Amino acid sequence: MVQTIQPIKIAEELKTEFPQLGIGQLLNRYEEMSKLNREAVYDQLILDCLSFISIDEPDWTFAASRLLLKKLYIEAGKNRECQPDDCYKHFYTLIERLTALGIYEQDLLDVYSVNDINELAYFIKKENDRLFTYLGLKMLADRYLARDKQKNLYELPQERFMIISMVLMKKEPKSKRLELVKEAYWAMSGLYMTVATPTLANAGKNWGQLSSCFIETVDDSLDSIYDSNTDIASLSKNGGGIGVYLGKIRSRGSDIKGFKGASSGVIPWMKQLNNTAVSVDQLGQRQGAISVYLDVWHKDIFSFLDSKLNNGDERQRTHDLFTGVCIPDLFMEKVECRGYWYLFDPHEVRKVMGFSLEDFYDEGEGEGSFRQKYKECIDNPILSKEKVPAIEIMKSIMRSQLETGTPFMFYRDEVNRKNANSHCGMIYCTNLCTEIVQNQSITKRIEEYTRDGRIIIEKQPGDFVVCNLSSINLARAMSDGVLERLVPIQVRMLDNVIDINSIPVPQGQITNQKYRAIGLGTFGWHHLLALKKITWESEEAEEFADILYEQIAYLSIKSSMNLAKEKGSYSAFKGSEWESGAYFEKRGYLEAESDMDWDALSRDVREFGVRNAYLLAVAPNASTALIAGSTPSIDPIFNKQYSEEKKDYRIPVTAPDINSETIWYYKSAYHINQEWSIRQNANRQKHIDQAISFNFYITNNIKAIDLLNMHLSAWKKKLKTTYYVRSTSSEVEDCESCSS
Repeated sequence: MVQTIQPIKIAEELKTEFPQLGIGQLLNRYEEMSKLNREAVYDQLILDCLSFISIDEPDWTFAASRLLLKKLYIEAGKNRECQPDDCYKHFYTLIERLTALGIYEQDLLDVYSVNDINELAYFIKKENDRLFTYLGLKMLADRYLARDKQKNLYELPQERFMIISMVLMKKEPKSKRLELVKEAYWAMSGLYMTVATPTLANAGKNWGQLSSCFIETVDDSLDSIYDSNTDIASLSKNGGGIGVYLGKIRSRGSDIKGFKGASSGVIPWMKQLNNTAVSVDQLGQRQGAISVYLDVWHKDIFSFLDSKLNNGDERQRTHDLFTGVCIPDLFMEKVECRGYWYLFDPHEVRKVMGFSLEDFYDEGEGEGSFRQKYKECIDNPILSKEKVPAIEIMKSIMRSQLETGTPFMFYRDEVNRKNANSHCGMIYCTNLCTEIVQNQSITKRIEEYTRDGRIIIEKQPGDFVVCNLSSINLARAMSDGVLERLVPIQVRMLDNVIDINSIPVPQGQITNQKYRAIGLGTFGWHHLLALKKITWESEEAEEFADILYEQIAYLSIKSSMNLAKEKGSYSAFKGSEWESGAYFEKRGYLEAESDMDWDALSRDVREFGVRNAYLLAVAPNASTALIAGSTPSIDPIFNKQYSEEKKDYRIPVTAPDINSETIWYYKSAYHINQEWSIRQNANRQKHIDQAISFNFYITNNIKAIDLLNMHLSAWKKKLKTTYYVRSTSSEVEDCESCSS
């Protein structure tokens, strides 16, 4: 009898919650469903709900989500031996059980008392589970909720958020620790923000690390190349994506120890990295993700640009790597005027000229040390060089982009001109997802010797970039007016990752402590525009981007300054543009009319410092935006309705909050004039001290001149990087490492 009425009872509950939906449609097969067990009933009802999702009735996703929640509660209740609706009350028991099973780290029980944990359990808001769409909840459950080693579910969504909050605040003073945990939980539980994918997956657990991705600088030596490959493998195993700068490696045909033509160039080392990406996956969840960057003046640039193409010599192909090109202003000038460009071997430049060309950039627009050194290389009769039309290199770049989506573009002069920490070093490239730009340098072996039967290798650590990411959910945060409350706790959470995280590469750990760099970003831009009824292709959207990101920048810098008051500024603060005030002057903050008191903030920063050398970076965050039920990063939507296809499921999805009013503001990325997106992003980039994962969306019949003009426009408007060229005719892989 119970089995017979159960489907009707479940549907009636849904009808009460969603009176606008035709829940009666779910009961067409209730007689058949009454013969099924409880789990199968939920599965069938979920499938029916998903089949009804459309632009006209998008709320079926929430009906399906409620059913999935019931399933999760039942599964967790069975494994935890508690009533499905009461599991949240047994939070301490969950921590005890998963610690005993080796899933949770012991720290949770060591730092927090029974009373602390019970108080936090009381603060958990079960009703916030109802904020998830079906896809968001399924992704969270399948990928991130804690399970035992037999994959049995134990943790529930709000417990994941609370565990992360406890981990990130565990080193805070006891007197305010619980209040900070609650504030961090409020931010995550309300879906006002998301943490980076590695933090979401690994916080509180006995494996993995919390940072998103890393940048390595490889020297032109066998020691450096193989040491770097070992470090990269270790990071990939622990869930990190890696950007690798190869610009210092000698080109094909260069000499080795005086033997002419002995070098094979960068491609063989790329092949080695390609094998690492394939063979060392990220905790069994996905293949390793590695991007490689090369300067556009390097003699191997043409073979580098061809390395991902599907035709040609397979021995010269690295299909599993992502490529990026480091581009000075001078190259873009030569492309625009159809001038010539010269290619050099970096090893020969060092040997003949006594300097490294990649160590210079143009300090001013149209002038600077890079173009001076470049001209010296051209004028030196001893130095070998290749003269090619600059447009031919650009054609190779665009051909690869149309076929593979890459290479990414890194505008090195603008990046280094806006580097607040140029007193400490140089930025050679960006990361896997093009939003991180921080100082880099080589880690060098100094000595290798034996002592007491042991082999000891001493190294001089270089700046090994670490990305600590988190993102604001713009649509929810702005709709609820919580930005001023949200940013301070978010900056604190990111800063705490630095002290808690254990990075398997020592130079990464040292660099992380030296700069305390974070990357606060955003997602849900298109969602927010639709809610505010602002058309993407409009001056209003441009102006709104300028105003909003200035506010985010102001709140982030102020939050970091307040942390510096409390805990001290980062160790390399002295001599930085933060200390001198040049950071604020370069961006015109001290002269422009604004609702923010930049003058006072600039004075406070000079007096108290900032906690973090780098603060803002907008990552792609496609996965975590889906979990939060919004649109990814600063991107427009692909379609108003589509199917999200993952390895083991296909789920219908609509644009968030789509209805008769917002539908007109959801224009497909492929139908948007990209110049509007560039102009929006230029306004945004003014306020972002690092960079932005910014995609071009094009149709498969685009003319080469139109794509070229997009690149020229992006460069002229001072974008620091561009990410994928996404074409309707090609499939490109998503980077999940930087999801935040």
